[in-house]
Amino acid sequence: MPGSGFDWEQLRAFALVVRAGSLSAATRESGQSTPTLSRRVAALEASLGARLFDRTSAGLVPTPTGTALLAEAEAMGRAADRIALIASGRSAAIAGTVRVTASEDMAAWVLPEAFVALRREEPDIAIEIVASNRTGNLLRREADIAVRMYRPTQGDVVARRVGQSEVCAFAATRYLDRRGRPETFEEMIAGHDIIGYDTDEQIIEGFREHGASLSRDAFPLRCDDHIVCWQLLVAGGGIGFAQRALGERTPGVETLFSGEPVATLPIWLTAHAELRTSARIRRVYDHLADALADIA
Repeated sequence: MPGSGFDWEQLRAFALVVRAGSLSAATRESGQSTPTLSRRVAALEASLGARLFDRTSAGLVPTPTGTALLAEAEAMGRAADRIALIASGRSAAIAGTVRVTASEDMAAWVLPEAFVALRREEPDIAIEIVASNRTGNLLRREADIAVRMYRPTQGDVVARRVGQSEVCAFAATRYLDRRGRPETFEEMIAGHDIIGYDTDEQIIEGFREHGASLSRDAFPLRCDDHIVCWQLLVAGGGIGFAQRALGERTPGVETLFSGEPVATLPIWLTAHAELRTSARIRRVYDHLADALADIA
């Protein structure tokens, strides 16, 4: 513990408020009172002699010092959790199966590298991957851990926002060479083929947020399978939408609109409450939290 002027509960309260985004949200997630959290954060700032948050009309915004401290605080938190498991005798065997559910594109394009790295470190942990855009029910043990692009609403689960993913518009170079490169949403809608989903209205809702009202008939190529949609785009079928990390590493694909994201989605990591007592689930959860923090 750095210094003697603050304790672990102060550091834990600080990290909780940053992850939750506000004191009120941190109160709901932790069950602690708002005055208690506020007092602990203030005590930490006083002991460090540094301001960790800017108090704005929109809420608490971490200062550069606060942002730098967060990574260290979370690393200390993980270490503390591992120490607690060791002390209770529950971490003796980090082995067994952990079932993880994620959307099809996340499971196909992002998670493989994370799981391969984990297996090198923890060869006794087996990973079952459920690639599905359907919301799995952690309480019925359809999965131990879920990676989702929205805040979970189920009760009795452990949830943490670990990062964000920028969604951009992409198209194959051969398509753009043939049809031209739109500079605005209006040009794209008026003069281009857009690849969309069939029954899933996520893209339609995205257009609505940009002031455009479209129906599924606006998509001459459509499929609810995100991987199929991406392959249609790579084949030159039109303009589509995907995570920035995927598009920028795919040869023959260009980012539209000067690389500006069309949407930014939160990445939430959710686990069954057994996370608190299972060393293997905690190990996978923490590994994914680190891996997903940098994919935006």
